[in-house]
Amino acid sequence: MHNFQNEIFYRTARSGGKGGQNVNKVETMVEAWLHIGQSHAFTQEEKELISNKLANRINKDGYLIVKCSETRSQLENKQIAIAKMQEIIAKSLIVPKKRKPTKISKAAKEARLNSKKKASEKKQLRRKDW
Repeated sequence: MHNFQNEIFYRTARSGGKGGQNVNKVETMVEAWLHIGQSHAFTQEEKELISNKLANRINKDGYLIVKCSETRSQLENKQIAIAKMQEIIAKSLIVPKKRKPTKISKAAKEARLNSKKKASEKKQLRRKDW
């Protein structure tokens, strides 16, 4: 796995949700920011893959931003944000296999032609030749 944790910088803010006065006073919401283009953890090909697959999550300045405000603890939110970012990046680096078109077997072709022939014969028998 790529180690890019030291390249992430964090921003905090007051988050909504439950927490009473805690919500109004403490900055528990965490944003994890990672600049994909300037990262040393990825090769150029990997950067292109990430940029293409996560284009809608990367801002115009080239930062991948992950927010977390799930818990009332800033530290927990930071850890969740890191985990989410790792998961998102890992998924974006998976290259799907190319589909190989399969060949129709001779037996399958013959079976199809035989069924067509039988249907044709059945209809021939229904005809009234005057």
